[in-house]
Amino acid sequence: MKEIYENLVSGLKKFFKKNGGKKAVIGVSGGIDSAVTLKLAVDALGPNDVVGLLMPETGVSRAENINHAKQLCKFLGVQFHTITINKYLVNLQLLPWDQNLSSTINIKPRIRMILLYNYANAHNALVLGASNKSELMLGYGTKYGDMAADVEVIGELYKTEVKKLASYMGLPEEIINKAPSAELYNDQTDEKEMGFTYEKLDQVLVKYKDGKEAMIDKGMSPLLVNYVFTKVERNKHKTSMPPVIKIN
Repeated sequence: MKEIYENLVSGLKKFFKKNGGKKAVIGVSGGIDSAVTLKLAVDALGPNDVVGLLMPETGVSRAENINHAKQLCKFLGVQFHTITINKYLVNLQLLPWDQNLSSTINIKPRIRMILLYNYANAHNALVLGASNKSELMLGYGTKYGDMAADVEVIGELYKTEVKKLASYMGLPEEIINKAPSAELYNDQTDEKEMGFTYEKLDQVLVKYKDGKEAMIDKGMSPLLVNYVFTKVERNKHKTSMPPVIKIN
C-alpha cells in the first residue's frame, strides 16, 4: 500500500499545480471513500487548503455518520461546513410533474454536487470526487451527482483496495468496517441494494478483461458474472462525455 499511497499523494499534488486550484473541497459523508479521499487531500495539500462539506439529510442520514465526518475533519485540522439538504428538497416537491423513486433519490446527490461546485466557484477551489473504481465501472452512482468531480482521487482503486489503504493510513476502524451506504433512503446499504458484497464484485471486476465466458468456465457464479457485465455495459454512459450528433 505504501507505493499506492505515495503515487496518489504525488498525483494529487501535480494535478493542483497544473490546474491552479487554490483549495480542494470534498463532500464528507462519514464513509470510507470520502474519509480516504479527505486524508489523501490533506497529506497532499495540507489541511489549510482542504475544505469539507457535510451535507446530511435530516431523517435519513445516520447520526453516527455525521459524527464520524465531523470528528474526522476536526482530527485532520480541516475546516468544514454542515449544510442539511432538506430545505433544497422542499421546492422540488412542488414541481408540476409527478416524482418517482428514481427522480426522488437521484436529486439528492445532485443537490450535494451543486453545493460543492458553488463553494468551488466562490473560492477558486477544485471538487474532489470520492468514487472508487468498483463504483465507476459498475456505474453505481448518480450521473452529474456524486459521479461529477474535477478529479477522482481514488478512482484507480477497487473498493477492497480502498479498505486496505484506509487501514494503511490509520483511519478509524469504525469508519473502515461500517457497511457502505449512499444513505439515499432509510436503511439503504450498497451491498444490500446490489445483492452482492464488494469482495465478490471485485473478484469479477479485477478480471473483467478476461471475458464473461472465461470466468464462468473457471467456476465463478454465472449470476454474479452476468450481473457485473450487464451493469458495466449498461452504465458506461455515466463515465463518458455525452455523445455529439454528427453533421455529415
